[in-house]
Amino acid sequence: MPVYALGDLVPDIHPEAFVHPDAVVIGAVTIGAEASIWPTAVLRGDYGRIEIGELTSVQDGSAVHTTAEWPTLVGTRCVVGHNVHFEGCTIGDDCLIGSGSIVLNRARVESGAAVGAAALVPEDAMVPAGHIALGVPSKHRAAPDLHLWVDDAVRRYRAMAKRYRTELHRIA
Repeated sequence: MPVYALGDLVPDIHPEAFVHPDAVVIGAVTIGAEASIWPTAVLRGDYGRIEIGELTSVQDGSAVHTTAEWPTLVGTRCVVGHNVHFEGCTIGDDCLIGSGSIVLNRARVESGAAVGAAALVPEDAMVPAGHIALGVPSKHRAAPDLHLWVDDAVRRYRAMAKRYRTELHRIA
C-alpha cells in the first residue's frame, strides 16, 4: 500500500487496521484499530492532521483532506460511503456518511447522526445526533432508526476487512 511520510509528518496506522493496497495515506494521518480504508481512498494529511477512529470504514474513492487551521476528525464506528469528500470537518462516533457526500471546513456531524448520499454539508454547519442531512445545501430531519443502520454497516465492514486481511492476493 502506498503510505508516505511528508517531511516529519508520518502516518500512524494501527496494526489491526486494514488499508487496501490501492489506498493512499500521506503525512499526519492516524488510523485506529480495526478501521478499514478501501481501494482508491486517499487520506492526505499534508497541511494538518487526519484521525480515523477504531472500527471506522472509509470506502472506495473517498478523499479525506485537512487544512492547517482545522483538522479532519472521524470518530469510532463510522461508515464513510464511496466517493465522500471530507475537508477540515469533525465527524462524531457512530455516524453514517452516504456515498458522494461532501462535508466542508468547520462542519460538525454529531455522534449518532448521518449524511445522506450526495448531500453537501457546508462550512460551519452542524448535523445533530439522531438526524440525517439531505440535499444541497443540506437540511436535516430526524432519523430515529439510524443506530440500526450504523450497527449493521459497521458489523458488515468489520467482517469484510477481516476477510480481505486474510484472503486478498494479487494475481497479476
